[in-house]
Amino acid sequence: MQDILNIFKALSEETRLRVLKLLDRGELCVCDIVAALDLIQPKISFHLAVLKDAGLIKDRKQGKWVHYKIDDSDIFRRFLILSTLERISAESVKEDNKRLSEFLKNKTVKGNVAILRNKKICCGTE
Repeated sequence: MQDILNIFKALSEETRLRVLKLLDRGELCVCDIVAALDLIQPKISFHLAVLKDAGLIKDRKQGKWVHYKIDDSDIFRRFLILSTLERISAESVKEDNKRLSEFLKNKTVKGNVAILRNKKICCGTE
């Protein structure tokens, strides 16, 4: 029963739903998520930990960077995620997607080192 409670608690918060909607596009580095949601990294890390503890996402470490993606290994959780994301309108996450696209474009141009809040922080050397 606790497992199911953790899943529904994880899905009951707007920021976590926004994170899942971003991850529905594919794997993202934590800095990509920070840039897209325009929030501070500790806050995003907290929400990512809740989603991970609920078994909704999984992570992979690459050097010092952590990349996240939706964990589709459990059909029940995957069904919940898909049915939840289906009900989130594109308009409600339009700004998140716009910020993410711009960030990813600049990240590619700068050779995998992205600037976020005037710091070099992502997917490269600091």
